[in-house]
Amino acid sequence: MRTGWIAIFSIFLVFDASEVAAAGSLERSLMKLSPEERAHQACVVKGLETVRRSDGRLARADRLMPDAFKRAQFEGSVVSAKGAAVRASAHWYALSFECTVSDDQMKALAFTYKIGDEIPPDQWDEVGLWR
Repeated sequence: MRTGWIAIFSIFLVFDASEVAAAGSLERSLMKLSPEERAHQACVVKGLETVRRSDGRLARADRLMPDAFKRAQFEGSVVSAKGAAVRASAHWYALSFECTVSDDQMKALAFTYKIGDEIPPDQWDEVGLWR
């Protein structure tokens, strides 16, 4: 299912957050995903918005992989990722986060995170990261 959510995630990059919320076709696409994958996608969008606003070195963040090193866990209404990664200005950084989603998994309600070290380029292929 990883390729499915990557394809849908690429749609998010075309729109800003307000346009994404209004895109009915995107919502229909999300509804085709499992609740877990929907929750992951909602957290990716919220995560990018949050890190761009709150961390200067990530102001240009354009990708967030919730399960780069370890599969993110979804339980109840919370996605917990201890092995995520975020890309900004052609650099990938380790990331851990906790994200609370709505009951229908269509919207992230809260997102807290911790940025780790930069991930060396020689490790990117091993975990599915790209330039």
